[in-house]
Amino acid sequence: MGEIEYRVAEGAYAEAMVELEHLCFPTLGDEDLLTVEGILLQEEMFPEGAYMALDGDRVVGMGSGIFVDFDINHPQHAMGDVVGRESVGNHDPEGDWYYGIDIAVHPDYRGRGIASKLYQLRKQVVIDHNKRGIIAGGVIPGFVNHKHEMTAAEYVEEVAAGRLVDATLTAQIRNGFEVRGVIANYVHDESTDNWASFLVWKNPYYRSPIAEPRSQQEDE
Repeated sequence: MGEIEYRVAEGAYAEAMVELEHLCFPTLGDEDLLTVEGILLQEEMFPEGAYMALDGDRVVGMGSGIFVDFDINHPQHAMGDVVGRESVGNHDPEGDWYYGIDIAVHPDYRGRGIASKLYQLRKQVVIDHNKRGIIAGGVIPGFVNHKHEMTAAEYVEEVAAGRLVDATLTAQIRNGFEVRGVIANYVHDESTDNWASFLVWKNPYYRSPIAEPRSQQEDE
């Protein structure tokens, strides 16, 4: 294994990125996974929203997302309804939040800080564009081992408290995300009964837009 290189995701690697997604999320329905068409559309619409990690010419990690408007006080939603066509169709350059679609790291390369670097790159996109932060529905793969003894909400609470470890959620918490509850029917995943966590990272550098002064006509 060589030194990992990080780049904005390129359409030339689309097939390898799709292959990596299927490897990392084997229980998700195809409708909730990225496609070659979606990766090419991301490159066209919002290239800086997606990154990949390369070992030589091999894609070993990736992370993508789009800007959206979202009310974090009402988190219940299905991922497909928010992201739109090919997972990027609802990208809104003026949206207040970066919606994290995925972070995937090849199993052979886990434990090398790749996911953390991808999270950092996405956070920098948020900071550079002065967005409120990152929101995401996080899959909870470990729930399959506990769903017959506790609810999804109880499981997420246990992981957040550090009493249980989840391969995905624990890493997200370590990378600064706050758990804001659970989402029902978020994705198609029978192993976890379609549940996901709802996660928020707030941009500490966010600056509220300065309100424009009212016109003279409005004052009259």
